[in-house]
This record gives sequence, C-alpha cells and structure tokens, in this order.
Amino acid sequence: MAGTEKISKKVIAAVIATGLMSFCGVIVETSMNVTFPILMREYHVNTNTVQWMTSIYLLIVAIIVPMSAVLKSSFKTKTLFTVANLLFIAGIIIDAFAVSFPMLLFGRAIQGVGTGIALPLMFNIIVEQVPQSKLGLMMGIGNLITGIAPAIGPTFGGIIASRLNWRWVFYILLPFLIISFILGQWGILQKSTIKRQRIDLLSMACIVALFVGLVNGFSNLSSSAFWSWQVAGSLALGLVGMIALTWRSLSIKQPVLKLSLFSNHAFSGHVLGFFLTQIMSLGFAFLLPNYIQLVNGNDSMVAGLLVLPAGFAGAIFAPLGGQILDHFGARRPILLGMSLCLTSLVIFALMGRHMINFWISFIYVFYMAGMGMCMGSVMTNALKMVGQQDSTQGNAILNTLQQFAGAMGTSLTAAIVAASQKHMAGSLALTTAVGTQHAFILLVVLAVITFISYYRYVH
Repeated sequence: MAGTEKISKKVIAAVIATGLMSFCGVIVETSMNVTFPILMREYHVNTNTVQWMTSIYLLIVAIIVPMSAVLKSSFKTKTLFTVANLLFIAGIIIDAFAVSFPMLLFGRAIQGVGTGIALPLMFNIIVEQVPQSKLGLMMGIGNLITGIAPAIGPTFGGIIASRLNWRWVFYILLPFLIISFILGQWGILQKSTIKRQRIDLLSMACIVALFVGLVNGFSNLSSSAFWSWQVAGSLALGLVGMIALTWRSLSIKQPVLKLSLFSNHAFSGHVLGFFLTQIMSLGFAFLLPNYIQLVNGNDSMVAGLLVLPAGFAGAIFAPLGGQILDHFGARRPILLGMSLCLTSLVIFALMGRHMINFWISFIYVFYMAGMGMCMGSVMTNALKMVGQQDSTQGNAILNTLQQFAGAMGTSLTAAIVAASQKHMAGSLALTTAVGTQHAFILLVVLAVITFISYYRYVH
C-alpha cells in the first residue's frame, strides 16, 4: 500500500542535516539585523555600510544557488554537503572572532557560499529519496525547518544583544552545525548517477550581473534617488544580465538554469505565486518589527517576541499542509493557505495606521499559518509539473527566485515607508504608520495576483 510506505531513518537524518544548515543561515541573517546599531558603534561604520552584512550574504547565496543543478549532477551529494558545512563553520568562526568590519563581511561571504550549496540539497534529497505518498509531508517539514527561522531570528538576536555579546550569535550556532555535520555524514546516501557537467562561464557572468545589479538596485531604493546610478544604473545592469542569461540558457544544450521550463504554463503559474509570496513574507518581516518599534514605541526584544507566535503557527501548519496534499492533492492546502494570507493582509491594510501590539501578533498568526500551509505544497506541486527528470532544475529555479525575492521584498517595503517618512509632514510615528499602510496595500495587490495564479494553475 502506498500509504504505508516508510521513510528511512537515513533520509530523515539527511533532511535534518541539510535543513539545520539552512536554518542556521537564516537565523544569522535575521538575528544580526537587530545588532546593526551595536556593530555600527563597535566598528565605526554607517547604516549603508552595515547593511552589507545582509546584502553580501544574500548576493553570494543568490549567485551560488543557480549552480545547484550542475553541482548535483557533477559531484556526490555527501561531498557537496561536507564542503558546504565546513565552509559555513569556517565563516561562523571568522565572524565570532572578527577584529574588523571587512573580516566580518568576509565571514558572511563564506557562509553565503555554504548556504548557497546546502539550501537546494535538502529539497533535492526529499524529491529524490522520499516515497511519493509522503512527499507532501516531508516538503512541509523541510519548509518548517527553514520557515521558523525568520520568526525566531529577531527574538534570538534581541535576547543575545541585550543579555550577552553579539558574538554569541555565532558561538551558539556552532554546536548545531556540528550536529548537522555528524547527521549528514551518517544519513546522506548517493541515489543519482554522477555525470560531470561543465559550468558555462558566460551564464555565470550573466547571473552575477543579474543579481549584483538587482540586489544593489533594490537595496538602494530607500536611500538614493531612483534615477541615480545606485538605483537605475544597477537595475539596468540587472536587466541586461537577465536578458543575456535568458538568451544563453535557451541557446545551449546544458544551461546552468533551464529557463525553457517556463514554457510549461502550469510550472510558470506556480513559480509566479511562489515568488510573489516570498516578497510578501520578507516585506512582513521588515514592516511589523519596524512598526512595533517606531509607531508603538517598543524595543527590538518586544518586537521579536510579538512576531514569535506566528513563527510557531507557520511551523505547525507546514507539515499539516503537506499531509493534506498527500491525501487530497495540492489545490486544497494551497488555496486555503493563500486565503488566510490574503484575509490577514487586507485586515493589516485597513488597520495600518492604528495597530495595537495584540492585534499585530494575533493577525500575523493567521498569515503565517496560511503561509506554512501553502508554501511546501506549492514547491511539491511545481516540481511535479516538470517531472522527475527536471526536478533538480525546477528546484534550482525556485530557490534562486526565493533569494532574489528576499532582497526585493525587504527593499520595496522599506522604500515605501522611507518615502512616506521623507515627504510627509508629521511625527516619525505617523509617517511610519502611513508608509506601512501603503506598503500593505501593495502586498494585498501581490496576494490577489498570487491567489488568481494558484486558482488557475493548481489542480
């Protein structure tokens, strides 16, 4: 019976091992954001400079992830995991003992390489080694591991910053990475055959131009004029990279990213929704802590604690959504989850100027529950649309867009809030509240587009 198929202990260990690495990557990214003011004082750097702690990491991850399909085809899974894990540990140690800001950035860049290799590994292992009848459940658990990290990160960072030294963020994660290494060495098995594939250097140059341009352009939206070189010039570079990458991918036999998969309309519909949903989630991660601090007058620790219940709601509903998919198909968990997200966003948009902490925390729980329910199911169903033979390439596309959406979501919402603060008369609290409401209206529009895309293409 398909329903009685068991998942081996080694596969579970492999998923936990790769998931722990991705979890640590997101924890560092979100918890260090809280410590930026401390780092600015300690290393004598300004706001624009300290932001590179996040930007350099996202940029490296976004450049490495597209190579995941080629790397998986060319090297053993355990070899890739071992290299990724050791690089991440090296980056953590460098940052823990960093004596200068450039040294801190160097450690973050090395962590980015490790995460870029590890992030797609978990989902590749799940798709390749988990029985079809349990695929939704395990994809849900995979999303649980990485999905709870953004909610825990700010709270974790706030506690560390207020009770210990910021370096403890790195010290505390080290045992988790060692556990991840041990589990991976025991659990990761080689199922696919190794077939060496040459990395197309022209495609990689296009990917670098694409992400350097777009990430830099969106990162500078809130601090520079749109028609400046920092914004318009960077976005233009990114668009040139995108056009060149598309041309190159469609004209060679073994592309780094198989963009011809977008000719499959069902896959494209899933990818569009997945991309917009990631923008929404990262926009939320910026807007709510910012609102709690600047409008409601609380500190970063309170902001972290208020968004924490939503993180647990997302974690609980991720495997639940997977189980619903395994029993009833993808349409139910995806549309139900997206309905919860859309409803929550509409409420936030309507209440935007006057949100007390209780309602922020309460409504965000429903948003994250919906997000947890649908995200794993979207990934599972999207990869089914392209079939087993192209699942690695489909996974590379989804993970690449996830990284870009992260930078884009934070930057877009930050730019909207910053524009309101700069051009509107009134107190900082009032202008922030108005800007937040405008940002939520944009997210509602994105949620409507996402729901329509899922309604049309998910069956």
